[in-house]
Amino acid sequence: MAITVMQRKEIKYLLTKEQVEYLVEALKPFMEVDQYGKTSIASLYYDTPDYRLIRTSIEKPAFKEKLRLRSYGLAKEGSTLYLELKRKAYGIVYKRRVATTSKDVDNFINKEGYVCGDGQIGREIKYFRDFYKDLVPACLIIYDRVAYFQRDGDLRLTIDYNPRYRVDDLNLTTSMEGKSLLPEGSAILEVKVQDAMPLWLTRILDEGKIYKSSFSKYGEAYKKQLANVKSKEEKQWKTSSTQSSQLILQGI
Repeated sequence: MAITVMQRKEIKYLLTKEQVEYLVEALKPFMEVDQYGKTSIASLYYDTPDYRLIRTSIEKPAFKEKLRLRSYGLAKEGSTLYLELKRKAYGIVYKRRVATTSKDVDNFINKEGYVCGDGQIGREIKYFRDFYKDLVPACLIIYDRVAYFQRDGDLRLTIDYNPRYRVDDLNLTTSMEGKSLLPEGSAILEVKVQDAMPLWLTRILDEGKIYKSSFSKYGEAYKKQLANVKSKEEKQWKTSSTQSSQLILQGI
């Protein structure tokens, strides 16, 4: 059965190309790639028009939350998608999600009933929508994920290759293209555990000089887009300033 409720610790690491190669080899005696292999995942994040949710998240509060619509592979009309409410409180990640379709989510965001029945998860997502009011599609995050699992254990590990984003064509059916979030060859490691990390994994990370890093894909995309806007504004200001100076000189 599809998992609809999750609660765990998620520890993130940024990997260089060399660290990715080292880690993949070092994991072989301990973990296996799951049945899906490398899977392209796209997540459409919803936010307020003034980006309240991601601005709050970047400030690293004790509690934060996000709403996203996820597709495994490029979606088609009528494809099963997953609307997910993700919360993080004091280092613990809580997820609630429901299977749905793009049309049903569009209706739901437009204040037309529940997204998937009147169950507990649907009510929690509806409360989120009503609390933040005018939610709109804000950013699309895409990456190619390889997931590892440990037999007879609850440890799960994922490596996200080529994380990318876009702020136009905000749907899950157009393409899996986007602007890169990291240098070529780099990746994001996420270790997902219920309790403590096993000693053998701690040793592997230590020997590979792989250190914990705070990294949000949506947060990084927001900062990059903000930097692009500021850069354009500065160029426009410089152009306007130069033209004004030329007009002044012509009048002398």
